[in-house]
Amino acid sequence: MSGLFVVEPGPQTTVQDLGRPGHLRYGIPPAGPMDRDAFCLADRLVGNPESAAGLECTIQGPRIEVRQEGVVAVTGAEMPFRINGRETPRWQAVRVRPGDLLQLGMVKSGCRAYLAVAGGIDVPPALGSRATYLRGRLGGVEGRALQKGDLLPVGTPTERLDAVEGWRVRPELIPSYPQEVECRVILGPQDDRFTEEGIEAFLTGPYQVTPQVDRMGYRLKGPRITHRRGHDIVSDGIPLGGIQVPGEGQPIVLLVDRQSTGGYTKIATVITPDIGRVGQTKPGHWIRFRRVGLAEAHALLRAEARRWEDAILR
Repeated sequence: MSGLFVVEPGPQTTVQDLGRPGHLRYGIPPAGPMDRDAFCLADRLVGNPESAAGLECTIQGPRIEVRQEGVVAVTGAEMPFRINGRETPRWQAVRVRPGDLLQLGMVKSGCRAYLAVAGGIDVPPALGSRATYLRGRLGGVEGRALQKGDLLPVGTPTERLDAVEGWRVRPELIPSYPQEVECRVILGPQDDRFTEEGIEAFLTGPYQVTPQVDRMGYRLKGPRITHRRGHDIVSDGIPLGGIQVPGEGQPIVLLVDRQSTGGYTKIATVITPDIGRVGQTKPGHWIRFRRVGLAEAHALLRAEARRWEDAILR
């Protein structure tokens, strides 16, 4: 049978696409990639629309046997990428043939890498998306991480394989993944519930990523953030990147698999261009927060979109 055969799955490799927006009101998060930019670049490298499904590989990647002609690309975290044991360039479209063995090793920097294949991973959509929501066992392959022996069907490529082979991301746009990152935030919506000293502590940091992290959220540890009047509120909506601060004064950044509502005060929200920076940090690494205004956040989002417009060298 054609497709991609999972020889070894890695600790948490999931099928993702750009997610299923519009269902959070029913308690179903959008899911999708933790680092959207790296994911979309992988799809673009192999000639796919950015909405095509690929693989998100966490900390250590899978070993996969190719069972049909194709083109693949790996982006995101620095995971050694080998085809038949040979080191292979990342951030570049590479031709593969039946019988080839792909392997993504242990991460060196960053946390999550993305593997795209021309045509996309063609598992059945659930609520209009192939993204895996692990807690709800929805989407992807039976709503779970990949397991040994899974066979992933591949769709029909939209571009000729020989046409996309060799496409690569401009070297100056390939990100690095340092052990300490800065994430820009907009204060609120409940920043009035914190003391001036608490807000200063939050913006001074740094905060270390604890082992209590997953696609739902990141628990951080650092300077205590003090409340002015209690940490509980009437439950309200949780935005992507919302930062809750419960009673112990340590922040929690909510991400793509977040709950729909929550009753802890939210001191700030990470801006959209920096969500991927959170998703690429791993336990033991550090995050600092810097305040920006709404107008500046909008300008940064537009600038980020322009930055990726001409990212692929063909």
